[in-house]
Amino acid sequence: MANLDILVNELCKLPNEEPWVEFKSNNYDPIMIGQDISALANSAALYEKDRAYMLWGIDDTTHDVIGTVYDLQSLKKGNQELESWLRQLLSKNADFEFHTVKMQDKIVGVLIIYKAVHQTVSFEKTDYIRVGSYTKKLNEYPSLQAQLWDRLRSNRFELQLSKWDLNLTDALHLLDYTKYFDILGIPQPTNMEGVAHYMLEDELIVQQDNGLFAITNLGAILLAKHLHDFPKISRKAVRVVQYAGNNRLNMLKEDTGDRGYVIGFEGLIQYIEALLPSQEIISGALRTKRTVYPPLAIREAIANALIHQDFSITGTGPVIEIFQDRIEITNPGTPLVDVMRIIDNPPKSRNEKMAALMRRLRMCEELGTGWDKIAMTCELAQLPAPKIRLYQENTQVTLYAKIPFSNISPEDRLWACYLHACVQYVQEDHLTNASLRTRFGLETSSSGNISRLIKDALQKGLIKALDPDTAPRYMKYIPFWA
Repeated sequence: MANLDILVNELCKLPNEEPWVEFKSNNYDPIMIGQDISALANSAALYEKDRAYMLWGIDDTTHDVIGTVYDLQSLKKGNQELESWLRQLLSKNADFEFHTVKMQDKIVGVLIIYKAVHQTVSFEKTDYIRVGSYTKKLNEYPSLQAQLWDRLRSNRFELQLSKWDLNLTDALHLLDYTKYFDILGIPQPTNMEGVAHYMLEDELIVQQDNGLFAITNLGAILLAKHLHDFPKISRKAVRVVQYAGNNRLNMLKEDTGDRGYVIGFEGLIQYIEALLPSQEIISGALRTKRTVYPPLAIREAIANALIHQDFSITGTGPVIEIFQDRIEITNPGTPLVDVMRIIDNPPKSRNEKMAALMRRLRMCEELGTGWDKIAMTCELAQLPAPKIRLYQENTQVTLYAKIPFSNISPEDRLWACYLHACVQYVQEDHLTNASLRTRFGLETSSSGNISRLIKDALQKGLIKALDPDTAPRYMKYIPFWA
């Protein structure tokens, strides 16, 4: 990491240890380090610092460089590397880096700890905080605990710094700002200061107190020429995996993107579509290409996964897995809205600034219509309904290739029936036996099968009759919540 020596010199100028800075000589007790990472991360958030630091090889009284005998990256706890051991016992949102730097012909160990985001950082399921120069349990200080949670609730991932202490030219060189202006349809300014005006307005970069510039996580995740230039967010790159069959036994291809979401999005969609089976349809003199999945459904599902992921979950990012009969799109985090109300509810996002900018940059449809379009396009193509599965820390959306109605599981038929009722309702229409037959591509002779499906959906409480007194053949249905 560049400029570590400058960082250490500046920290050593501090008159005393701060709640976000701790000096050590040669104390490498693993439990102490784990507790201090929790305390320093939480203190950095409390005192509105982007990072906190532990320095080894610095006298904690005089702040003189005395050197250390260990390399942080080579330390172990038992037979396990110290960093790996720490990450197992720290909460998932803990983010830190080990470094060493040579100062005055002596080695100084530098542990950079990023501030807590969204929730407190804990070690062995206990939260710690710095009180003066001491590490204490957070629950012993209720007033500090309340202040910290106020900070965490107002803290946003997008505006944290991803790379800092850059001159303007170097900061802009790392971002594909040309693509930004192209997509927005704005003439690109002819000088760096003009470009910086727009970048600063959208908070893609910020100017620091020392006059230098920093790139925010928002700027890096959306416009990075190379995500590997930003170690803190490089794991948020989109991974695409293709398998030979309907399981994960035989992997055909794997690719991880290295461009920011905005500048790499169209290429990502084209790459995925190239992996999917398609057929050419000739109508008169025109030749058109028809894919197995509606392109709009793929586009919206992927954009949703990028926009609504939980960036506080470190070490993982969006994954798109392509099977013979389906596509699974998985992102870190769970939805902030009830899955049963995914069609009609106003949207909520952890990353509102990112979502707004991605819409301006035309990566997705207008606010709140994404899931409507996914469900509608799958219905028009008479595909099984897209499914949402929630796991402890992830959301998975599955798009299915066409399956005969007789092969669709009872559970998936009910889900398709419910989504159809939702789609009809938001279009100011209603589910009927005829509309549901059309949705599945069935003939009139299948009315009995559809009647049984509607009866099951009624019994499960997924839908209800618009007017229970209507004659059976004219019956209309709406979602249970309408």
